Amino acid sequence: MGQTIIEKILSSHSGQQVHANEIVVAKVDFVMGQDGTSPLAIRAFEDMGGKEVFDREKVAFVIDHSAPSPIEGVSALHKLMREFTRSKGFKMYDIGEGVCHQLIPESGKVGPGSLVIGADSHTCTYGALNAFSTGVGSTDLAGGLISGHLWFKVPETIKFVLNGVLPKGVYAKDLILYLIGDITADGATYMSAEYTGEAVSALSIEGRFTMSNMAIEMGAKAGLMEADEKTFKWLSRYTDKVFTPASADPDAVYAQVRNYDVSKLEPQIAKPHRVDNVCPISEVLGTPIQQAVLGTCTNGRIEDLRIAAELLKGKRIHDDVRFIVAPASKTIYLDAMNEGIIQTLVEAGAAVVTPGCGPCVGTHNGVPSDGENVISTANRNFKGRMGNSNASIYLASPATVAASALLGKIADPRDFIR
Repeated sequence: MGQTIIEKILSSHSGQQVHANEIVVAKVDFVMGQDGTSPLAIRAFEDMGGKEVFDREKVAFVIDHSAPSPIEGVSALHKLMREFTRSKGFKMYDIGEGVCHQLIPESGKVGPGSLVIGADSHTCTYGALNAFSTGVGSTDLAGGLISGHLWFKVPETIKFVLNGVLPKGVYAKDLILYLIGDITADGATYMSAEYTGEAVSALSIEGRFTMSNMAIEMGAKAGLMEADEKTFKWLSRYTDKVFTPASADPDAVYAQVRNYDVSKLEPQIAKPHRVDNVCPISEVLGTPIQQAVLGTCTNGRIEDLRIAAELLKGKRIHDDVRFIVAPASKTIYLDAMNEGIIQTLVEAGAAVVTPGCGPCVGTHNGVPSDGENVISTANRNFKGRMGNSNASIYLASPATVAASALLGKIADPRDFIR
């Protein structure tokens, strides 16, 4: 019987051929924690009697969720992380470096065929590089730090076959929002999503990251793609490490195979307060907004900033809109500066904040007021997600966010594309 991508990766890391619903103990290639979860993992590490991490080259902590620290309590947790990483001798990404889900791929430590755990639900992002990467709790992270292994129930897989060509003004974010709206927020719970088809092949690596990042929003453990020439070209910028890709067998067994033609897709919006509350943009055109956010681990990459800058060049955002931009990493920030993107965005009226999670997580950098509407490129729009349960969050592509910031209301980016 053939195997899916995730079955092959778990087989290679457990030393046995495995299939869906089996339980395995697998060796991990990389372990990551961020400032919202690492302090708990440190305490669990100590409670377990941990002395050293399993491999200093395969572990990293990232301060990105509250960076720089907004309050003294968070500062104390950041200090704990700094002292722990220093004492154990592994990599620490401090404030200003960026979001964990951009930094870890940029590190060159993960790639095709890798198995990665991270104490953050959007660790599934690295599936765009053909890695099985998944979010775990702080206690599981501690176990991984000590042993370099973790147990898994092998997920079943849903195969999404995406054919056709995305129309102008429609992007990877629109595509993944559409899929989540179709399958619902729990339609792929504890499954692996495999994205394939000509529409996926046509996506940039940045667009693929967006797709894999939001696999968790349909309940999936992973959002996997096969590696191709684009994958290895992107990786070559950061590493010369040799990876072993995993591809699905022709006779692999899937829980579902879902086929889509994306050729007539229009821009999509996730309405408050659920990510699967998705509709075509035509249903919400003209909804007033008071804040727009461009960034996060979903859409803070150079391609995303470039799309917004092209739309905003020579224009000014609406007087009633606060436009916040958070590059996903310092490298992206510098690239955007060198391309003139940052200047274009600032001249248009943007407030550029420290590379990191920024306003997405709701601790600082743009908490909205009661009754306000926010349009964001983030991945979640739950009540209180941005720090105020009395505000409403709409999710959209970078182009839609930029167009809406210009008009002060939800706007169709296709109206602005030359």
